[in-house]
Amino acid sequence: MLRDVEEMSTSDTAHVLDISEENVKVRLHRARALLRKSLYARAGMERKEAFNFHAVRCDRVVRNVFERIQKHVLKTNASAPKMQ
Repeated sequence: MLRDVEEMSTSDTAHVLDISEENVKVRLHRARALLRKSLYARAGMERKEAFNFHAVRCDRVVRNVFERIQKHVLKTNASAPKMQ
């Protein structure tokens, strides 16, 4: 809680809890793993769909973004005054 919610540093958290920084890291790792497990248990079979990667759609979006950037650069270069 101190690390993730209160955004305290590892050393500050260790000092407050009177434990080593290594123990803070281990406890945080374990807590995140338990939270992940709990969330997956609640999501049930739907979890596979929750993290689905739509490669085809992603590729299309990336291609369109790059095309827009290229058009903007070409337009900007065409309208920029020429240096002699």
